This record gives sequence, C-alpha cells and structure tokens, in this order.
Amino acid sequence: MTQLRIALAQVNACVGDLVGNAKMVVEWTSKAVQAGAHLVAFPEMVLTGYPVEDLALRQSFAAASRAAVDELAERLAAAGCGEALVVVGYLDRDEAGPRNAAALIQDGKVVARCAKHHLPNYGVFDEFRYFVPGRTLPIVRLHGLDVGVVICEDIWQDGGPVAAYGQAGVDLVVCVNGSPYERNKDDVRGPLVARRAAEAGAPMAYVNLVGGQDELVFDGDSLVVGADGEILTRAPQFVEHLTVLDLDLPAGGHTGTGDIGGFEVSRTVLSERPLPAYEPQPAPPVAEPLSDEAEVWHALVTGLRDYVGKNGFRSVVFGFSGGIDSAVVAALAADALGADAVHGVSMPSAYSSEHSRSDAAELARRLGTHYETRPIGDVVKVFVEQLGLTGLAEENVQARARGVTLMGLSNQHGHLVLATGNKTELAVGYSTIYGDAVGGFAPIKDVPKTLVWKLARWRNAEAEKRGEIPPIPENSISKPPSAELRPDQKDSDSLPDYPLLDAVLDDYVEGDKGFTELLAAGFDQPLVERVLQLVDRAEYKRRQYPPGTKITFKAFGRDRRLPITNLWRENNR
Repeated sequence: MTQLRIALAQVNACVGDLVGNAKMVVEWTSKAVQAGAHLVAFPEMVLTGYPVEDLALRQSFAAASRAAVDELAERLAAAGCGEALVVVGYLDRDEAGPRNAAALIQDGKVVARCAKHHLPNYGVFDEFRYFVPGRTLPIVRLHGLDVGVVICEDIWQDGGPVAAYGQAGVDLVVCVNGSPYERNKDDVRGPLVARRAAEAGAPMAYVNLVGGQDELVFDGDSLVVGADGEILTRAPQFVEHLTVLDLDLPAGGHTGTGDIGGFEVSRTVLSERPLPAYEPQPAPPVAEPLSDEAEVWHALVTGLRDYVGKNGFRSVVFGFSGGIDSAVVAALAADALGADAVHGVSMPSAYSSEHSRSDAAELARRLGTHYETRPIGDVVKVFVEQLGLTGLAEENVQARARGVTLMGLSNQHGHLVLATGNKTELAVGYSTIYGDAVGGFAPIKDVPKTLVWKLARWRNAEAEKRGEIPPIPENSISKPPSAELRPDQKDSDSLPDYPLLDAVLDDYVEGDKGFTELLAAGFDQPLVERVLQLVDRAEYKRRQYPPGTKITFKAFGRDRRLPITNLWRENNR
C-alpha cells in the first residue's frame, strides 16, 4: 500500500478576475502544503471563474488565461509549494479552439494538461457553443501512484474518460467541478461519484466550486469516495473549505497507453518512489446534510451575497410591504449582507392597510435594518387624474410609482434595488412590469410561493433555537396575501389557491407536461386551461425580470427559454 495526502480546495472564484483567482489559488495551496498535502485540487475553471459564457470566444481572454496558468506555476514554486502536484481548472485555447481545461502543475511548470470531453448542452449549460472537446488523457505518476483527471460533466455521462482510465489503469481519479446547485442535487452526487469510482477501479476525489455567479450558485459539497463506493469524507455546503485526507492505496503498476476507448492516454512520471511511511491524520468527518429548507436558504443567501459583493454594491433597497415575500427577502438580505446594508422602504397608497404598515415596521425592528416611509398617494393621484386611469391601469400606477421611488433612492444613494417577486407570481404574470418587477436582482425569483412560506417558518424556528427573536412577524406569514392595489384585494381573487397553483406549475414548468398529461394527473380542465393561459401570456414579462438565484431544476431564464411571440397553446385541438 502506498500513502498520499490529498487536499480539496473548495473555493469561491469570480469570473474574469484572473489576478484575484490566482492569488486565491496560491493562498489555499500554501494552506494545503502546510497541512502536508502532496496533491492539491481546485475546481473547474477556478482561474477564470465559471461559467465564462461568451468570454470563452475572446482570444484575448483565453490568451490571458493561459499566460496566467504559466505565471501561477512560477508563483506556486516561489511560495514554497513546488513539490506538490496542483490541479487547476482554466480556459485554454489551441489551434482547434477554446477548451475547458485543467493544468497539472509541479516544480514551477505545467507538467500536463487535459480538456473536458463531455460538453453539456442542456439546462443552464451551453458548452457546445464555447468549447472543443478534449480527447487526450494524461496520467501522472506521483510518489508511485498513477493519477488521472476528469472535469465535471465527464462523470455525469456514461462511458468517456472515466471508462478509459479504468481500462488504462489508475490509482486515483481527481474530478474538478463547477456543478451548480439545485434542490436535492447533493443526494445525487454521492451515488454518482461512487459509480464512477467503481468504473475507474480507483478512489475518486471530487472538488466543487462554492459561491454565486449571476443566477447560478455553487454549493461545494466536495467529497472523496473509495473504490468500493464508501464516502471517505465530505465537505460542508456553501462555505469555502479545505479538505485534507490521507489515502492508503494499492499501487497498481499500470502501463496502459495509446488509443484506449477513443482517447489518447499518456503517462508522465513525476516521482516513481513511494513516500516514506508517515502517521496518517484522522479522516475529516462527513459533513451532516442540510435539511431541504436550510439548503435552499443557504443557497439564496450565497447567491444574493455574491451578486451584491462581486458587482461592487454595498447596500440594497426594496419595498417593505408587510407581506410574506418582502419579509423573506429582508431576512435573506440581513443574513447575506448584515442588517446595516439593508434599507427598507414602506410606500403606502390609499389602499394600504394599517396592519401592512405596522408589519413592515415590525420586520425592520426585528432585523435591525434601516427603515423609512415614503407615501406614494400624491404621486399616484397626479397620474390617475391627468391620464384618467381606472381599474387595472390605476392599480399598476401604484406599483410603478413604488418602482420609480426605489430607483430614485438607488440612484441617489448607490443601493442595489431588489425585486421581491416569487416564482409562482412570475409564472402567471402576477407582477407589474416596470413596477414591482424593477430592480437589479430578484432573490426569490426561483422560489415557489408555497416554499416562501416554508422558508419563513424555518428561518423563524432557527432563530428560536438560537434564543433569538424570530425575524419575520407572524402576521406576515399567516395573513392572506394581497397586493393591496384596490379595496379589500386578495391574491385569491385573481389566482387559484397557491398550493394547487404550485402543483400545476410544477408539472407544467418543471416537468414540461402538456395539457393532456395535466388532465391525466388529475387536475380539473378549467383550472389547467386558466393556468396555462396565464403562464403562456406572461413570457414577455419574465424576459424583462431581473436575474435571481436558481434553486430549482428548471428556472425561468437560464433553463426555460420560450419564444415571446408564440401562438402554440397546449389545449389546441
């Protein structure tokens, strides 16, 4: 048996920040080397950030990325990390085009490179648009052990590089990842990595990004799985983390090279002799899984925090209406940014109830955020009287007056405006374009209404466990939801009850079920016809809505893309 100490650096990179990301790699490698690591692995495209989208098509960016890798190799050696093998994801480019690549660095130079083979082209991924697939598989011998490297999607598809490594023979497979979060994805990763480890006939070390990038959030959840499928260690979600683990591996003396399974397998010897025996450290514990609500909450906090911070904002502003959506967004913002960075504005109109105003004030008091009142009655009156508005037009003017108010405060003070709409409202168009849809970011854009309530109750319960005041007033949770744009208005006047509506939307939006399938699922025909009509007519609104953190399988915008001009209807006969 041969020993090797590996380190998985689960870090938060920023797209385009080559200098900052390289500095981060040096700092975390130094930590790993100080902990005695012989191999240090970083996530997919950590040097450039991920995903780079159309930056991949710029030759200048690819050239800068490749130059940064060579410079990084020298910096690692200068920092005293030259003996460690460091695996770093980056954007490469050769005569065939851009590559989603990984560099293997040791002794101040790049000793091997490999490129991602399976290029995902579904959901949030457009990698066929950007990259050329790789077909070379380098195996490096480190302290007598053969190590292969694969990149993210290479383990999500059957066959490919992992199968080729299994045929060629390796002692360890390192998988570098930029795997975005969605609900319950961590339940899939463990079994997937276990299957691939069995296919390779060797342990697999899986390291993933953490942090937010526009609408995507990465949850980390890095892990190491033995060849027998046992999870040896697992990192916590949504935090930067260095996992250091001692492995005791049977060195196979593998020799397979050349064309194996359609891949060109090569071998490079870095150090043939095994390490002298040393006392292994206890294996880090397997992180406890988060509950569903905790997982979603941390994803939303991470996405909001990084969108604000990475784009240079220091504070946010949005309407404190007294309702459940703005209350949840306020609690998220306070958790993500700190209460002092959150500015709540109450904007009552003639139809705003007294309890909504008091609930909003109580929310601000509990959270400790900034809070002010800016009545919009006079502004609305000018528009209504000058334009002769009634009915829906009068209702929408109220929402738009609030939007103008928030954008004015944003321009004056530099706050980022948050839109507080949820996925259910966005699905059926229950929002006013240029009104409550204004803003630079929408934290709960991908959160169905029923889940908003669950998150509120969970967050309050967590506060009570810690002996804190629950941040969200009970009245905001329990009262019937209302836009309060006309007398005694309730959401149920215009929409089906939210639990039923969310059930239909889950099948139609997430499941892509058609009209006939929805009826077969047991939904009443009038309900289905009504909901589908609302969803289909609201596409133009969704296209103009701010970005927001993706947490579901199919988020509006990145995942679900339909034409605005579209006359197809599911109940067409």
